[in-house]
Amino acid sequence: MSLDADLLLDRRRLKRRLSLWRALAVIVAGVLLVSFLAFRQEVGGVLPVVGAHVARLPVQGFIGEDRKLMQALDRAGRDSSVRAVIVAIDSPGGSVAGGEALHAALTRLAQRKPVVATMGGTAASAGYMVALPAARIFAREATVTGSIGVILQSLDASALLATLGVRVESLPSGAFKDQPSPFRPLTDEGRAQLMRVVRDLHEQFMAMVAADRDMPAERVRELADGRVFTGREAVRLGLVDAIGGEQEARAWLAENRSVPADLPVRDIETRSFTERQLGAAFQGVLNALVAEWLVVDRVRAVWQPSPR
Repeated sequence: MSLDADLLLDRRRLKRRLSLWRALAVIVAGVLLVSFLAFRQEVGGVLPVVGAHVARLPVQGFIGEDRKLMQALDRAGRDSSVRAVIVAIDSPGGSVAGGEALHAALTRLAQRKPVVATMGGTAASAGYMVALPAARIFAREATVTGSIGVILQSLDASALLATLGVRVESLPSGAFKDQPSPFRPLTDEGRAQLMRVVRDLHEQFMAMVAADRDMPAERVRELADGRVFTGREAVRLGLVDAIGGEQEARAWLAENRSVPADLPVRDIETRSFTERQLGAAFQGVLNALVAEWLVVDRVRAVWQPSPR
């Protein structure tokens, strides 16, 4: 390797060491700044004010109970800079309790702020449940929605275990404690008890639809057999208000809730201010270190001595 190559590598190593020290300094400065701002907030100071905006809540994937999300929604309800909330749903569903918790939080929010819902590719089961508190629900024509129902599933592997010569002993404290169980079939009595729970959860779901959509209970029951609908069908059936997306939702808010259509949209954060700042600082440091290593490796590749 030539002398110039050695000097170049030495310079790169020195630059990398300096970058590490700079990164450490950035982290320390960030921690000090966050600590100072948090202290100001605790003693009555005010964090930097965010201007008026529309908040967006993305609801994607499986819907479970999320304490931080509930807290973020309650904060949005108290935040005077939040003029309205768009619930952007693309979810096939989730647990009944998770949907219920998010439905309750959005109901509280809708009492303080205009709330609209937009449905993406899928907004079914609990994904439909969390749209119900919205003053206006928009869906694409091809959105898969509905699926108003409850399902409880259990695996019965008893026949397979018997084939393998495996027997599982169960000592339940009561006749229904091991119902359902993957190790033996459901009894008729156990099936009846589980169906009792499923029916009660189903009744709760249908009551939400009837109340939030202002529909007769009998009409909801006709639609609540687990069927899915396209967005176009859901509008005709009264489960959804209109075809559209975020642009149409913004236009409706401007016309019906006096929320300017040119306000910026910001996603609702479930992380605290401190977590966001520290996360951004560490991400910046990580990016800088990766960039430095890539540069050094590239220089090594370029100046790799060829065999003689």
